[in-house]
Amino acid sequence: MFHNNKQISKQLLIIISLIIISFLVGCGAQEEKRSQTIDDEGIIVGFSQIGAESAWRTCNTRSVQEAAAERGVQLVYDNAEQKQENQIKALRSFIAYQVDVIVFVPIVTDGWDNVLQEARDAGIPVLVTDRKIDVADPSLYAGFIGTDSLKEGRNAGLFLLDKFKNERERFEKTGDHINIVELFGTEGSSVALGRAEGFREVLAGHPEFQIVYSKSGDFLRSKGYELAVEFLEMHNDIDVIYSHNDGMTLGAIEAMEERGIIPGTDIVIVTIDAQQAAIDALREGKVNCVIECNPKTGPEIIKLAERLAAGESIPRLQYVHEEVFYETDDLSLIEPRGY
Repeated sequence: MFHNNKQISKQLLIIISLIIISFLVGCGAQEEKRSQTIDDEGIIVGFSQIGAESAWRTCNTRSVQEAAAERGVQLVYDNAEQKQENQIKALRSFIAYQVDVIVFVPIVTDGWDNVLQEARDAGIPVLVTDRKIDVADPSLYAGFIGTDSLKEGRNAGLFLLDKFKNERERFEKTGDHINIVELFGTEGSSVALGRAEGFREVLAGHPEFQIVYSKSGDFLRSKGYELAVEFLEMHNDIDVIYSHNDGMTLGAIEAMEERGIIPGTDIVIVTIDAQQAAIDALREGKVNCVIECNPKTGPEIIKLAERLAAGESIPRLQYVHEEVFYETDDLSLIEPRGY
């Protein structure tokens, strides 16, 4: 009886060993199969966009989609429709889907720690683009690529210093002010915060400039119109409109023209994005300065995603090239914007 039990135990050990070997071989085969899938079909990238609220945003999305297709990268796309909760759900779905890399445009700066920790636990690197985030542990994401919103705000301020250079001395002597309206972007977004901070930084030593109205228009043309109706009723001595994006600017111009106010002449207008409609307005004299916010970041985003999928490190911070277009430029040299 003892002999039989011993023989059965040996057989069980052999069976268990075979199961373990089969499992290990199976895992290896799965890894090999996964590797072959990446090699044959390209990597899988989950891309969460904040919405489609403007021509700029649509161009930004299209740039990523076209770059992914060109590089043979499978893109899993999600439109968050301007809601952070939708975006967090999208990121979690990317994790469940086991994408190779997550790329996302954060709607606001805060509230990403938990979902990014989940991505790290799943071994999925994260690339942040367009808007920056604020997390307790910066290593939760691999890097950022996008526009320099602080520099954009500074460029707006520098333009006004130059635009009013012949009048500033008079304003200083009389104690009058150059009254500025600021159409602020989405509350809590890094781009709105940067554009506001850079602007104020440049004008800080020039008390003749005074911001008399600053409200969020959420980067939407309709809200830009609504805010313009409001501030034009509140103030009859506005000298400057500084708008965080072209959509709000175009809405404000519409409201001004309805009231017989000549944009670009009666009120100086500085806008950010440089979409085609804003360049057209610059040529028509309705806008005085257009600061580019480059949406065509797709090729660089996909290249960085490929490096992350390959286990490589990437720069923590990468800004894209941007220009500033002034009313005094030869505007015939500006090529069609494509958005």
